[in-house]
Amino acid sequence: MRKNILLTLLVFPFLLAAEEITSPDGNMLLKFHVDNGVLKYELLYKNRQVVLPSSLGLELINWPSLMEGFRMERVQKSSFDETWQPVWGENKDIRNHYNEMAVTVSQPALKRQIIIRFRVYDEGIGFRYELPRHDNLDNVIIKEEHTEFAMTADHTAYWIPGDYDTDEYEYTISRLSEIRSLEDKARTENASQSAIPAPSTQTSLLMKTDDGLYINIHEAALIDYSAMHLTLDDRRMVLKSILTPDSKGRKGFIRCPYTTPWRTVMVVDDARKMLASNLILNLNEPCKLEDTSWIHPVKYMGVWWEMMTGAATWNYADYQAIRLGETDYTKLKPTGRHAANNDNVRRYIDFAARHGFDQLLVEGWNQGWEDLWQKYHNFSFTQSYPDFDVKALQAYANEKGIKLMMHHETSSSIINYERQLQEAYKFAHDNGYDVIKSGYVGNIFPYGGHHYDQWMNNHYLYCVTEAAKYRLMINAHEAVRPTGLCRTYPNLIGNESARGTEFQAMSGCEPKHVCILPFTRLQGGPMDYTPGILEADISKVNPNNPAHMKATICNQLALYVTMYSPLQMAADVPESYERYADAFQFIKDVAVDWDKSIYLEAEPAAYITVARQAKGSDDWFIGCVAGEQPHHSDITLSFLDKNRRYTATIYSDGKDANCLTNNASYDIRTTTVTSKTRLKLKAVAGGGYAIRITPKN
Repeated sequence: MRKNILLTLLVFPFLLAAEEITSPDGNMLLKFHVDNGVLKYELLYKNRQVVLPSSLGLELINWPSLMEGFRMERVQKSSFDETWQPVWGENKDIRNHYNEMAVTVSQPALKRQIIIRFRVYDEGIGFRYELPRHDNLDNVIIKEEHTEFAMTADHTAYWIPGDYDTDEYEYTISRLSEIRSLEDKARTENASQSAIPAPSTQTSLLMKTDDGLYINIHEAALIDYSAMHLTLDDRRMVLKSILTPDSKGRKGFIRCPYTTPWRTVMVVDDARKMLASNLILNLNEPCKLEDTSWIHPVKYMGVWWEMMTGAATWNYADYQAIRLGETDYTKLKPTGRHAANNDNVRRYIDFAARHGFDQLLVEGWNQGWEDLWQKYHNFSFTQSYPDFDVKALQAYANEKGIKLMMHHETSSSIINYERQLQEAYKFAHDNGYDVIKSGYVGNIFPYGGHHYDQWMNNHYLYCVTEAAKYRLMINAHEAVRPTGLCRTYPNLIGNESARGTEFQAMSGCEPKHVCILPFTRLQGGPMDYTPGILEADISKVNPNNPAHMKATICNQLALYVTMYSPLQMAADVPESYERYADAFQFIKDVAVDWDKSIYLEAEPAAYITVARQAKGSDDWFIGCVAGEQPHHSDITLSFLDKNRRYTATIYSDGKDANCLTNNASYDIRTTTVTSKTRLKLKAVAGGGYAIRITPKN
C-alpha cells in the first residue's frame, strides 16, 4: 500500500468567493460557492457542464435547518493516493487516487458550523455532510435531505421507479421528461412496495447525454442513515434527494459528530470506464475485520429452483396455524412435495460434489413455513423439519468435500429474527455452516417502516457485524442496495437487491436487464443474481408453469463473467445440467475470484464484453451478453502473455439460436490463440458467448 498526502492548503474567509478543485487527471472540475447564504456546487467534465449549480442542505425537525444563512469560513485541500488489496474482487489491486476539498461553512446567526467534504476522482466525485457537535446541533431528527443534481438537458435515463421497499423492477429507458408518464407502467407487483410520488427513481441512476457522456448518481458508505432516492423536477431537469422515512415519516436520527453517506456522481465518455470504476468502493472505509482468512468466494448449487418454479414447496405440511415450540411436526401430514428432505438433499449433494461445487444451499429446512407471514414467532432458525437432519446431512456433505449453505427467511419479521440471532448464528457455526443467505420478503413487521429506512439499514449491518463474530458470511436478499460496504466488511459476500433470475420462473426478465445491471445495481457491490438456468422452458421443471426464460444458454454462461460476484450459483436443477452437460462444463470451470478484469466492449442495455484473469492463475475467461438486438464483437486478445500460446474453448450462440424459440442452440469449439488473435463473434438478441482460455503446456 502507498499513501501520499501531497498538499494541504488553508484559505481564510477574506479570500473566499468560490472554490474549485480538479481530478488528478485534470478532466473533472468541481466548483463550490455560497449563493445568498445557500450552499451550491457544480461539476464539469472536459470543459463540458455536467451538473449545473445545485443546492445542498439538510432540513431538520428539532433544530433550525441547515439550508440557508451560510457563509464560507475556510477551505482545506489535499491529495491522496494508495493501492489496496481487497479480500475478494474483480482485481487484485485497487488504486484509490483523489483530490479532496473540505469546505467549512458557518451559520453566523446560529453560531454553528458544518463541513462539506468533496473527493474528486478521474471518473467522478463524492461529497458528504459532516456535522460537528454544537449546543444547538445534537440529537438531530432529519425531516429531509435537500441535495440537488441539476442536469443540463433532458437526458436518456435507465431507471426503475422510486420505491421505499423494493427494487425488483425491470429497467425503463426513456427521457427524463417521460418518467412521470411511464412510472405507473414500470411499477409491477411485488410482495412489498411503497411508491414514492412521481416522478421519482431509485439509485443507482444511469443517464446518457446526447453528446455521449454517461452519468451515474448513487451513494456510498450507507451507515446509520436512510437510503437516498431521487425525485425529479421535470420542468427544470433537477434531480433531488428524498430519504426513506420511518413509520412516522421521519428520515433519520443522528447524534453529532456525524457524517452522512457520500453522494456520488460518476461521469465518463466511455461506458467501459464506468464498469471498471472503483469509486464507490474507494469511498468506503478500509476493512475493519482483523482476521479475514476465513472469508472466501463460493460457487454453489441449491435446493431452490424447483420451489421457485412451483414444482416443490418450502413448507413441510400444508399451510395452517402453527406455534413454534408447541406444534408437533411429526404429527402433521406432509405435503409430499417438500424439497428439503433428506433423500432429495443427498441427491443434490452427490451431484454438486461430483461436479466440483463448494456448497449447497437448502431452503425450506426450518420450521415455520406453514404459517410464515409476519408474526412475532413465525420462523425458527435452529429447529429443522422432521425430514431434514441437520447434523447427518452436513456430515454427508463434508464427506463428499462440500458444505451446506444456511438459509434464513425472515419474512421481514425483524423482532423475531433479532430475538433469535445469536442462537441462530451459533447454531450455524456449530453445525459447520459458513454462509447464510437471508431474506426479507414482505412488509416490515411489527412497527412498519420500510426496507430502506435507517432502522432497517442498521439491522442489515448489525447482522453482518454479528455474523463476523461467528465467522459467517452474509448474502442478504430483499435488503437495501449495496453502497460499497463490502470493502469495510468483506463477509458481506453478496446481496440481491434487484430483479434477479427468480423472475424467470414468473413474469421474466427482458434481455436488456443484464446489460444494464452492471452500470447501476452492481456499482455498489456484487449481486447474487443466481444465473445458470439452462432449461428455458420452465414447464420441463414444473408442468403447471408456462413461463419461458428470455435468454439463450450462452447468455446464461456469460453471466458468470459479466455479472461479477464472489458468490456464484448454478441455479438450475441437476436434470437440466445433465441434459446440457457440455455447456455445463463452462459453469464448472469458470472462476469466481479474479486478479484482473478488462472491459472490452460496453453500451448500456445493448452489450457488455469483459475478460477476467482467474485469481492466482494464468487462465482467462471472457463473457459477452447482448440486449434486445444482436451484437457483433470484434475483439483482440492483447491482454494475453505475448510469449505464450493458449487454448480457447468458445461457447457461442448457434446460427439458429433465438432467446424465445430456440434457447438451446449453441456451438462449442476449441482453437489456439495468442495475444495477436482477433475474434469475431456474434451474440443473438438475449444471447451471448463465453470463452475459457488456458495456457498450452
